[in-house]
Amino acid sequence: MSIAFFPGKVTRPGPQTAAAPAGPCVRPALAAPCAYIAYACRLRPRQLPAQSSTNLIFRIGNRFLEPRSGTQAPSDRHVTTLSFAELPLSESLHQGIAELGFTHCTPIQSQALPLALKGRDVAGQAQTGTGKTAAYLIALFEQLASTAPLKAREPGPRALIVAPTRELAVQIHKDAEGLGKHLPYRLGLVFGGIDYEKQRRHLAEGVDILIGTPGRLIDYFKQRVYGLRRVQVMVLDEADRMFDLGFIRDIRYILRRLPERDRRLNFLFSATLTHRVLELAYEHMNDPEFVRIDPEKMTVDRVRQCIYFPSNDDKIPLLLMLLGEMDARRTLIFVNTKRAAERLRMQIRHNGIEAEAISGDVPQKKRLRMMADFSSGRLPVLIGTDVASRGLHIPDVSHVFNFDLPQDAEDYVHRIGRTARAGATGDAISFACEHYAISLPEIEGYIGHKIPVEEIDRDRLAEVAASLKTARAASARRRGPRPRRRSGRKRPGSGGPRS
Repeated sequence: MSIAFFPGKVTRPGPQTAAAPAGPCVRPALAAPCAYIAYACRLRPRQLPAQSSTNLIFRIGNRFLEPRSGTQAPSDRHVTTLSFAELPLSESLHQGIAELGFTHCTPIQSQALPLALKGRDVAGQAQTGTGKTAAYLIALFEQLASTAPLKAREPGPRALIVAPTRELAVQIHKDAEGLGKHLPYRLGLVFGGIDYEKQRRHLAEGVDILIGTPGRLIDYFKQRVYGLRRVQVMVLDEADRMFDLGFIRDIRYILRRLPERDRRLNFLFSATLTHRVLELAYEHMNDPEFVRIDPEKMTVDRVRQCIYFPSNDDKIPLLLMLLGEMDARRTLIFVNTKRAAERLRMQIRHNGIEAEAISGDVPQKKRLRMMADFSSGRLPVLIGTDVASRGLHIPDVSHVFNFDLPQDAEDYVHRIGRTARAGATGDAISFACEHYAISLPEIEGYIGHKIPVEEIDRDRLAEVAASLKTARAASARRRGPRPRRRSGRKRPGSGGPRS
């Protein structure tokens, strides 16, 4: 049964709807109409996009990417005319930049670096992959090289970088190692879940630049392992995520123990400059300059986006069908809950595809091993919740699947930003199912265009579903019947027979 949607009403297709006037939204045949009734209630009238191939590209502005060690440099259209050679940087820093393949600044770098190199505080709004990490690291290194250390009674770092997640902290540390390869500064990295005593000893030996997550930073500070009175550069990355994860009290605790704000250089970067983030900037920064990337550059121009409308029961067969048809070398699959991630991991592994699920509950050693296996290509599929969607840089991600549409439109941009980095191309495939289709109008409004719709090959899907059913039956036969309790035995902890 197919459903046709028109403004203000839902009707079955028939003679009266066969030749619909221009303007209404007409969706293809739907497996689960209830999801799309909810979707239609929030959708403005429009024409269905042409149903051609899966390789449809919707271009919104330009995408500005940050090249990293081991990845290709961005193409000319991803950078500005300002070259790093024109910036007043030390020779050692220029050498590190050149060895990483940087030649010209991205837009966030071209706006933020000239201000920062003049000693101005910068609060920047920039999405993941725009080059913001390199922007504040270059300014940080140059500030330390051009100023004398502050004097304090207790030892401590000269620069502090606070990140909301362990993965982002690790990535910042890796980038700092590359850019500062020829500089004499000692880096420190601290985060929870691993190597407590090892991190403590390294920090006690003295570091110039300290990178970490709020909890572990405060833990060591309260133990007087290091002090904060020598900090000359303070960086808050993904400030909006700090609020989302409940770290704002910890951030204020750290900021209030730093030297006065006019005695240090401050950087704050956030995907969105909300009122809460702006309040934090005005409270703890010294008359900051605000730098924003044009909102119409929000989505990746080299990502091929498409969306399917499966029923809940068809989602796993559809995913397995697409994984089998695509050259999915490194595939990220996003879901909305940890339970869904683990359930999906088992389904994919049972069908012969190696997959792992990453979430906030996974032990840190296992997380790092999973990320290393995925980055090297040994692990083809990584499933994650939105905790994995920000701050990660994994080269050559070929496909991103939104198995569950995100409930926050901004998370859609962060998710698909994992592919098509450094000038490459990639695919973002989304499933609008009965539970999450209601998020689609908000997502499309946020990114500024409609996501191309792809029809489901029902015949192929039926074959995959049938094979899944056969595999489940065979697995159940191998396990055998479940053992039944003897009626006369008491359950552990149960009382005697009831009178």
